[in-house]
Amino acid sequence: MSALAKQEKLSAVQTAKPQTDHANVVAFSGKQAAKFDFRRMSTTVVQSTVPPLVVLAIMLGIWQVLCSAPDASLPSPLQVWTDAHDLIVDPFFNNGSQDIGLGWRVLVSLQRVAYGFGLAAIAGVIVGAIIGQSVWAMRGLDPIFQVLRTVPPLAWLPLSLAAFQNANPSAIFVIFITSIWPIIINTAVGVRNIPQDYRNVAQVLRLNQIEFFFKIMLPSAAPYIFTGLRIGVGLSWLAIVAAEMLTGGVGIGFFIWDAWNSSRLSDIIVALVYIGVVGFALDKLVAALGKIITHGASAG
Repeated sequence: MSALAKQEKLSAVQTAKPQTDHANVVAFSGKQAAKFDFRRMSTTVVQSTVPPLVVLAIMLGIWQVLCSAPDASLPSPLQVWTDAHDLIVDPFFNNGSQDIGLGWRVLVSLQRVAYGFGLAAIAGVIVGAIIGQSVWAMRGLDPIFQVLRTVPPLAWLPLSLAAFQNANPSAIFVIFITSIWPIIINTAVGVRNIPQDYRNVAQVLRLNQIEFFFKIMLPSAAPYIFTGLRIGVGLSWLAIVAAEMLTGGVGIGFFIWDAWNSSRLSDIIVALVYIGVVGFALDKLVAALGKIITHGASAG
Protein backbone atom coordinates (compact mmCIF):
# COMPACT_ATOMS: atom_id res chain seq x y z
CA MET A 1 0.00 0.00 0.00
CA SER A 2 1.39 3.38 -0.95
CA ALA A 3 2.06 6.17 1.54
CA LEU A 4 -0.71 8.24 0.00
CA ALA A 5 -3.25 5.42 0.46
CA LYS A 6 -2.19 4.93 4.07
CA GLN A 7 -2.59 8.63 4.76
CA GLU A 8 -6.12 8.66 3.25
CA LYS A 9 -7.14 5.63 5.32
CA LEU A 10 -5.83 7.23 8.52
CA SER A 11 -7.73 10.45 7.80
CA ALA A 12 -10.94 8.51 7.22
CA VAL A 13 -10.57 6.69 10.55
CA GLN A 14 -9.89 9.93 12.39
CA THR A 15 -12.93 11.55 10.78
CA ALA A 16 -15.25 8.67 11.62
CA LYS A 17 -14.08 8.34 15.22
CA PRO A 18 -15.39 11.70 16.47
CA GLN A 19 -18.75 10.99 14.85
CA THR A 20 -18.90 7.62 16.62
CA ASP A 21 -17.93 9.22 19.90
CA HIS A 22 -20.57 11.91 19.42
CA ALA A 23 -23.22 9.25 18.79
CA ASN A 24 -22.19 7.42 21.96
CA VAL A 25 -22.37 10.66 23.96
CA VAL A 26 -25.86 11.40 22.60
CA ALA A 27 -27.06 7.87 23.42
CA PHE A 28 -25.58 8.10 26.92
CA SER A 29 -27.19 11.50 27.47
CA GLY A 30 -30.54 10.11 26.34
CA LYS A 31 -30.29 7.24 28.81
CA GLN A 32 -29.37 9.65 31.60
CA ALA A 33 -32.29 11.95 30.73
CA ALA A 34 -34.71 9.04 30.66
CA LYS A 35 -33.38 7.81 34.00
CA PHE A 36 -33.64 11.31 35.45
CA ASP A 37 -37.18 11.80 34.17
CA PHE A 38 -38.27 8.45 35.61
CA ARG A 39 -36.74 9.31 38.95
CA ARG A 40 -38.39 12.72 39.00
CA MET A 41 -41.74 11.22 38.00
CA SER A 42 -41.48 8.61 40.72
CA THR A 43 -40.65 11.27 43.28
CA THR A 44 -43.64 13.35 42.20
CA VAL A 45 -46.00 10.37 42.48
CA VAL A 46 -44.70 9.50 45.94
CA GLN A 47 -44.97 13.10 47.15
CA SER A 48 -48.54 13.42 45.90
CA THR A 49 -49.85 10.08 47.18
CA VAL A 50 -48.04 9.28 50.42
CA PRO A 51 -49.12 12.35 52.49
CA PRO A 52 -52.86 11.89 51.73
CA LEU A 53 -52.61 8.18 52.52
CA VAL A 54 -50.88 8.92 55.84
CA VAL A 55 -53.51 11.52 56.77
CA LEU A 56 -56.29 9.12 55.74
CA ALA A 57 -54.83 6.35 57.90
CA ILE A 58 -54.63 8.70 60.89
CA MET A 59 -58.23 9.84 60.38
CA LEU A 60 -59.46 6.25 60.11
CA GLY A 61 -57.56 5.36 63.27
CA ILE A 62 -59.12 8.26 65.20
CA TRP A 63 -62.55 7.38 63.82
CA GLN A 64 -62.11 3.74 64.86
CA VAL A 65 -61.11 4.73 68.39
CA LEU A 66 -63.96 7.20 68.85
CA CYS A 67 -66.69 4.92 67.47
CA SER A 68 -65.62 1.56 68.89
CA ALA A 69 -67.60 1.92 72.12
CA PRO A 70 -70.81 -0.14 72.33
CA ASP A 71 -72.90 2.99 72.90
CA ALA A 72 -71.40 4.92 69.96
CA SER A 73 -74.02 6.60 67.76
CA LEU A 74 -72.00 6.21 64.54
CA PRO A 75 -70.45 3.02 63.12
CA SER A 76 -66.70 2.53 63.14
CA PRO A 77 -64.72 1.91 59.93
CA LEU A 78 -64.62 -1.83 60.62
CA GLN A 79 -68.36 -1.84 61.22
CA VAL A 80 -68.92 0.05 57.94
CA TRP A 81 -66.84 -2.55 56.11
CA THR A 82 -68.87 -5.35 57.65
CA ASP A 83 -72.29 -3.78 57.07
CA ALA A 84 -71.70 -2.39 53.55
CA HIS A 85 -69.25 -4.95 52.18
CA ASP A 86 -71.27 -5.57 49.00
CA LEU A 87 -71.54 -1.85 48.22
CA ILE A 88 -67.80 -1.40 48.62
CA VAL A 89 -66.39 -4.38 46.71
CA ASP A 90 -69.03 -4.62 43.96
CA PRO A 91 -70.40 -1.19 42.98
CA PHE A 92 -72.07 -2.52 39.82
CA PHE A 93 -74.21 -5.42 41.06
CA ASN A 94 -77.77 -5.46 39.75
CA ASN A 95 -80.45 -7.51 41.47
CA GLY A 96 -83.33 -5.59 39.93
CA SER A 97 -85.53 -2.66 40.97
CA GLN A 98 -83.84 -0.61 43.72
CA ASP A 99 -81.34 -3.35 44.64
CA ILE A 100 -78.43 -2.09 42.53
CA GLY A 101 -74.87 -1.03 43.27
CA LEU A 102 -73.75 2.50 43.96
CA GLY A 103 -71.85 2.56 40.68
CA TRP A 104 -75.11 2.38 38.72
CA ARG A 105 -76.69 5.03 40.94
CA VAL A 106 -73.76 7.37 40.40
CA LEU A 107 -74.05 6.90 36.63
CA VAL A 108 -77.74 7.83 36.75
CA SER A 109 -76.91 10.98 38.72
CA LEU A 110 -74.03 11.81 36.37
CA GLN A 111 -76.37 11.54 33.40
CA ARG A 112 -78.64 14.18 34.92
CA VAL A 113 -75.61 16.33 35.72
CA ALA A 114 -74.41 16.00 32.12
CA TYR A 115 -77.73 17.35 30.81
CA GLY A 116 -78.13 20.16 33.33
CA PHE A 117 -74.51 21.26 33.46
CA GLY A 118 -74.07 20.94 29.70
CA LEU A 119 -76.99 23.27 29.08
CA ALA A 120 -75.74 25.66 31.76
CA ALA A 121 -72.24 25.70 30.24
CA ILE A 122 -73.50 26.53 26.75
CA ALA A 123 -76.05 29.12 27.87
CA GLY A 124 -73.74 30.60 30.51
CA VAL A 125 -70.83 31.16 28.13
CA ILE A 126 -73.05 32.72 25.45
CA VAL A 127 -74.95 34.99 27.86
CA GLY A 128 -71.77 35.93 29.71
CA ALA A 129 -70.02 36.81 26.45
CA ILE A 130 -72.91 39.05 25.41
CA ILE A 131 -73.14 40.77 28.79
CA GLY A 132 -69.39 41.21 29.04
CA GLN A 133 -69.32 43.42 25.95
CA SER A 134 -71.63 46.01 27.51
CA VAL A 135 -70.74 48.07 30.55
CA TRP A 136 -74.39 48.90 31.20
CA ALA A 137 -75.42 45.26 30.99
CA MET A 138 -72.71 44.34 33.51
CA ARG A 139 -73.79 47.06 35.91
CA GLY A 140 -77.48 46.26 35.57
CA LEU A 141 -77.41 42.47 35.64
CA ASP A 142 -74.46 41.65 37.91
CA PRO A 143 -76.34 42.51 41.17
CA ILE A 144 -79.26 40.33 40.04
CA PHE A 145 -76.93 37.42 39.24
CA GLN A 146 -75.16 37.82 42.56
CA VAL A 147 -78.51 37.54 44.37
CA LEU A 148 -79.74 34.55 42.35
CA ARG A 149 -76.52 32.57 42.76
CA THR A 150 -76.98 32.54 46.55
CA VAL A 151 -80.35 30.77 46.34
CA PRO A 152 -79.92 27.16 47.61
CA PRO A 153 -80.60 24.37 45.09
CA LEU A 154 -83.54 22.92 47.01
CA ALA A 155 -85.29 26.30 47.02
CA TRP A 156 -85.72 25.96 43.24
CA LEU A 157 -87.16 22.45 43.46
CA PRO A 158 -90.82 23.31 44.31
CA LEU A 159 -91.00 25.73 41.38
CA SER A 160 -89.42 23.25 38.99
CA LEU A 161 -91.80 20.48 40.08
CA ALA A 162 -94.75 22.81 39.60
CA ALA A 163 -93.51 23.80 36.15
CA PHE A 164 -92.47 20.40 34.75
CA GLN A 165 -94.75 18.03 36.69
CA ASN A 166 -92.01 15.39 36.47
CA ALA A 167 -89.08 14.50 38.70
CA ASN A 168 -86.36 14.00 36.09
CA PRO A 169 -86.66 17.33 34.19
CA SER A 170 -87.17 19.07 37.52
CA ALA A 171 -83.86 17.75 38.82
CA ILE A 172 -82.13 18.75 35.58
CA PHE A 173 -83.57 22.25 35.86
CA VAL A 174 -82.32 22.55 39.45
CA ILE A 175 -78.82 21.64 38.22
CA PHE A 176 -79.07 24.14 35.39
CA ILE A 177 -80.32 27.07 37.47
CA THR A 178 -77.80 26.38 40.25
CA SER A 179 -74.67 26.10 38.09
CA ILE A 180 -75.29 28.75 35.43
CA TRP A 181 -74.60 31.84 37.54
CA PRO A 182 -70.85 31.40 38.18
CA ILE A 183 -70.39 30.54 34.50
CA ILE A 184 -72.15 33.74 33.38
CA ILE A 185 -70.33 35.93 35.89
CA ASN A 186 -66.85 34.57 35.20
CA THR A 187 -67.33 34.63 31.44
CA ALA A 188 -68.52 38.24 31.55
CA VAL A 189 -65.53 39.25 33.66
CA GLY A 190 -63.18 37.45 31.27
CA VAL A 191 -64.67 39.22 28.27
CA ARG A 192 -64.40 42.59 29.98
CA ASN A 193 -60.69 41.92 30.62
CA ILE A 194 -59.82 41.23 26.98
CA PRO A 195 -56.89 43.55 26.13
CA GLN A 196 -57.82 46.53 23.97
CA ASP A 197 -55.01 45.60 21.58
CA TYR A 198 -56.86 42.40 20.70
CA ARG A 199 -59.99 44.38 19.95
CA ASN A 200 -58.01 46.76 17.78
CA VAL A 201 -56.57 43.84 15.83
CA ALA A 202 -60.08 42.47 15.30
CA GLN A 203 -61.16 45.85 13.90
CA VAL A 204 -58.16 46.02 11.60
CA LEU A 205 -58.86 42.51 10.32
CA ARG A 206 -62.56 43.36 10.06
CA LEU A 207 -63.67 40.27 11.92
CA ASN A 208 -67.40 39.78 12.19
CA GLN A 209 -69.06 38.94 15.51
CA ILE A 210 -68.83 35.18 15.01
CA GLU A 211 -65.14 35.32 14.04
CA PHE A 212 -64.42 37.68 16.94
CA PHE A 213 -66.20 35.30 19.32
CA PHE A 214 -64.22 32.20 18.33
CA LYS A 215 -60.84 33.74 17.44
CA ILE A 216 -60.48 36.49 20.02
CA MET A 217 -63.06 36.30 22.76
CA LEU A 218 -63.04 32.60 23.69
CA PRO A 219 -59.24 32.14 23.71
CA SER A 220 -58.69 35.33 25.72
CA ALA A 221 -61.45 34.67 28.26
CA ALA A 222 -60.81 30.90 28.51
CA PRO A 223 -59.11 30.99 31.95
CA TYR A 224 -62.06 32.89 33.42
CA ILE A 225 -64.57 30.63 31.65
CA PHE A 226 -63.02 27.45 33.02
CA THR A 227 -62.89 28.93 36.50
CA GLY A 228 -66.64 29.40 36.25
CA LEU A 229 -67.07 25.90 34.82
CA ARG A 230 -65.15 24.37 37.73
CA ILE A 231 -67.36 26.17 40.22
CA GLY A 232 -70.44 25.24 38.20
CA VAL A 233 -69.68 21.53 37.98
CA GLY A 234 -69.17 21.39 41.74
CA LEU A 235 -72.51 23.10 42.31
CA SER A 236 -74.14 20.73 39.81
CA TRP A 237 -73.01 17.69 41.76
CA LEU A 238 -74.21 19.22 45.01
CA ALA A 239 -77.55 20.13 43.47
CA ILE A 240 -78.33 16.70 42.02
CA VAL A 241 -77.64 14.92 45.31
CA ALA A 242 -79.92 17.32 47.15
CA ALA A 243 -82.65 17.20 44.49
CA GLU A 244 -82.67 13.41 44.29
CA MET A 245 -83.37 13.14 47.99
CA LEU A 246 -86.81 14.61 47.33
CA THR A 247 -87.55 13.58 43.75
CA GLY A 248 -86.76 9.87 44.21
CA GLY A 249 -85.53 7.54 41.48
CA VAL A 250 -82.39 5.44 41.53
CA GLY A 251 -79.80 8.20 41.92
CA ILE A 252 -77.22 8.46 44.66
CA GLY A 253 -79.19 11.18 46.47
CA PHE A 254 -82.33 9.07 46.83
CA PHE A 255 -80.19 6.15 48.02
CA ILE A 256 -78.93 8.26 50.93
CA TRP A 257 -82.46 9.34 51.86
CA ASP A 258 -83.74 5.76 51.65
CA ALA A 259 -80.81 4.50 53.74
CA TRP A 260 -81.58 7.12 56.38
CA ASN A 261 -85.20 6.05 56.56
CA SER A 262 -84.00 2.45 57.00
CA SER A 263 -81.36 3.41 59.60
CA ARG A 264 -78.51 2.08 57.41
CA LEU A 265 -75.82 4.51 58.55
CA SER A 266 -72.99 2.43 57.11
CA ASP A 267 -74.56 2.63 53.65
CA ILE A 268 -74.81 6.41 53.99
CA ILE A 269 -71.13 6.70 54.86
CA VAL A 270 -70.12 4.62 51.84
CA ALA A 271 -72.36 6.72 49.61
CA LEU A 272 -70.74 9.90 50.95
CA VAL A 273 -67.34 8.54 49.96
CA TYR A 274 -68.63 7.84 46.46
CA ILE A 275 -70.04 11.36 46.22
CA GLY A 276 -66.79 12.95 47.36
CA VAL A 277 -64.63 10.91 44.99
CA VAL A 278 -66.87 11.59 42.00
CA GLY A 279 -67.06 15.30 42.79
CA PHE A 280 -63.26 15.44 43.07
CA ALA A 281 -62.91 13.62 39.75
CA LEU A 282 -65.33 16.01 38.02
CA ASP A 283 -63.40 19.03 39.28
CA LYS A 284 -60.08 17.59 38.12
CA LEU A 285 -61.56 16.66 34.74
CA VAL A 286 -62.76 20.20 34.06
CA ALA A 287 -59.47 21.61 35.36
CA ALA A 288 -57.43 19.34 33.08
CA LEU A 289 -59.61 20.24 30.09
CA GLY A 290 -59.17 23.91 30.86
CA LYS A 291 -55.41 23.55 31.17
CA ILE A 292 -55.22 21.84 27.78
CA ILE A 293 -57.41 24.41 26.04
CA THR A 294 -55.88 27.50 27.63
CA HIS A 295 -52.39 26.23 26.90
CA GLY A 296 -53.33 25.70 23.30
CA ALA A 297 -54.88 29.17 23.15
CA SER A 298 -51.81 30.83 24.62
CA ALA A 299 -49.54 28.84 22.34
CA GLY A 300 -51.56 29.94 19.34
